[in-house]
Amino acid sequence: MIIILKEGFKPGMPEMEQLEKVAMRYPDLKLSPHNVKGAIETISEVYVFGPTTQVPLEAFDELPFVEKVFRVNSKYKIIGRHEGQTEVGGFDYNGVRFDQDNLNVFAGLCAVDTREHVEMMLKGLKEVGLQTTRMGAYKPRTSPYDFQGHGAKCLPYVFELAGKYGIKVIAMEITHESQLTEISYALEQSGNPTGVMVQIGTRNAQNFELLKHVGAQQEFPVLFKRGMGITLEESLNACEYIASNGNHNIIFCLRGMKTNLGDPHRNLVDFAHVPVVKRQTRLPVCIDPSHSVGKKVMAPDGLLDIQHAAAQGIIAGANMILADFHPKPEAALCDGPQALLMRELEHFLEDIAITREAYLKRRQEAKRFAESQG
Repeated sequence: MIIILKEGFKPGMPEMEQLEKVAMRYPDLKLSPHNVKGAIETISEVYVFGPTTQVPLEAFDELPFVEKVFRVNSKYKIIGRHEGQTEVGGFDYNGVRFDQDNLNVFAGLCAVDTREHVEMMLKGLKEVGLQTTRMGAYKPRTSPYDFQGHGAKCLPYVFELAGKYGIKVIAMEITHESQLTEISYALEQSGNPTGVMVQIGTRNAQNFELLKHVGAQQEFPVLFKRGMGITLEESLNACEYIASNGNHNIIFCLRGMKTNLGDPHRNLVDFAHVPVVKRQTRLPVCIDPSHSVGKKVMAPDGLLDIQHAAAQGIIAGANMILADFHPKPEAALCDGPQALLMRELEHFLEDIAITREAYLKRRQEAKRFAESQG
């Protein structure tokens, strides 16, 4: 059950006290307040958990500050898109908007290797007008002998350079809850020159204790990568773990599925699920063409497979792109074969712009058609 409060009301003390009094009439009900911030307005919602089947809607609906009350049928109580719920969704973080209507490009290093490469990357992003990037400090790897990332020791210069080149948000994977503290401390010590979106990688998609810790903190938004070998439903339930612990600022990332059916690509590209996730949830949807394709190869038409995969997601309405670039891929300590060159960045962005324009035209045509049908 979800309670929508009237405009001007937020789930503060007086309102919550009245809602709690109503909830106490029924056994085992739990209330969880939440503000959904849109581009123009903020909608206040209160989630009611527990055996709500026998609770009459009127019990809450009669309160003067309640706009409407409706039951939730979806298994995704918090992240789900529910009939009767406002369409407002998404969030703002450090001056950047994330929702199901816009598109952000996070181009950068899969793994931080040297200060020089970080600076070359961030300088290149500034030159093309990007304010978002990916930088891996902590890297879970399949082999224990592969490079695991520099960890906390690289954070000071990554954050310093991000501030120097106007980077507002860095997507950065974590593998343990202690790394949240390391990132927060390094940001504070450097004067908070940038923001961090913590990433849950595909190998930790069902690390439920980590999901709970990430959900319990409100400092950083979360980029959740679909598990490489689990169903979409299982991955969305993992996002529900994050949301149910308090953090609703989540982006869901499609990064390909681990199966030889995708050969010769690294993974089977799953970007047809972009509209599915947007239909079932209110989460912005990210795509990762670099890890889906896994190698830099060119098609006969002159476009890279990575570009084609990115276009598949964008034409389906993706809201964020995570792409690997490197000044010197041959020297990269992680996933060098799939990294694009700095000189290809502007071309990559232009291809994205062309595809995004086509998507917006498709959406406009769909609206025109629907209106013509009455």
